[in-house]
Amino acid sequence: MFRTVTAALLIAVSLGGAAPGLAAPLTATSAGQVSVTPVLTGLDAPWAVGFLPGGGILVTEREGRLLLHENGETREVAGLPEIADVGQGGLLDLLVPSDFAETREIFMSYAKPQARGAGTALMRARLSEDGARLSDVETIFELRPGSSGGRHFGSRIVEAPDGTLFMTIGDRGNRMSAQDRMNENGSVVRVARDGSIPEDNPFLEDGMAQPAIWSFGHRNPQGAALDLNGTLLVVEHGAQGGDEINRVTRGANFGWPIIAYGQHYGGGRIGEGTTRDGMEQPAFYWDPSMAPSGMMVYSGALWPEWRGDIFVGSLKFDYIARLEGDPLQEVEQIEGDETLRVRDVREGPDGAIWFLSVGEGALYRMTPG
Repeated sequence: MFRTVTAALLIAVSLGGAAPGLAAPLTATSAGQVSVTPVLTGLDAPWAVGFLPGGGILVTEREGRLLLHENGETREVAGLPEIADVGQGGLLDLLVPSDFAETREIFMSYAKPQARGAGTALMRARLSEDGARLSDVETIFELRPGSSGGRHFGSRIVEAPDGTLFMTIGDRGNRMSAQDRMNENGSVVRVARDGSIPEDNPFLEDGMAQPAIWSFGHRNPQGAALDLNGTLLVVEHGAQGGDEINRVTRGANFGWPIIAYGQHYGGGRIGEGTTRDGMEQPAFYWDPSMAPSGMMVYSGALWPEWRGDIFVGSLKFDYIARLEGDPLQEVEQIEGDETLRVRDVREGPDGAIWFLSVGEGALYRMTPG
């Protein structure tokens, strides 16, 4: 189903300030009390947030709206292509690349309408100087062929240190397709800024694989980030149990659905168990599932004790997980009335931790209390 999106009520407040009459509640954490301040409310299924040089904030809403909050005002940005609002698909992730100030380019992932249904796609566009509209909109990559159904689109976008782009794609509900490298289901793909395939992609010369694939055997990775060493991390939904954080390496097979932690919905072992030669083990897994979403690796700017720690939003249990150590462990759950179905977690330019709550329909900013 493709929907025409109507305007939602937005209560926009200036960057870093609470809306009139709304207090910034204090929440206890291992680093002391933190203040959680609403920045935007009245959002409809928000999916991703990004920061522009100069203080602007972009937010995607899954049903197909891109919003710009700047100078205390919020507007809808025009110029998006047709988007398939179907199940978990829609307008999804957002990347403001490191050279935005020079290029005005942004990248977004979305469910693209196709003859067989929809497929995860990556678009490049240029944001006008006044922020009113997109131009030069181009789909630089799309999963082909798409499929019917609304499950497991992925998808997060990460800018690699060399300027190439990683994008995560779910298995689209077709489990064994994640092991079939002739399609991009259940994979992390890597492309250049123009959509071309980098020469050092692992399967570029393999006639039995799609050349954009960087790693495969993923179920539904909905969070991704670089650690402080530049290694790509992804967090993905398991079935009933077995949500995983994986350290992604070139050409690696992460096992789904041959190996997995957890079990099928309704019971029953998945595949062969939890190990198989040639398949990677997760850096960490949750059992029971917490339904992970956006992921962030923290720089330590405002909380030095959290430098290098991983933060992951939980859609199911309404908290932000903090993980650290080797082996990696969940060591803290940051939760409050604001952390209802956390969809995205990002570090802002000033070191504050920002997160989107689907349940509250809001964007929040977390700072030392």
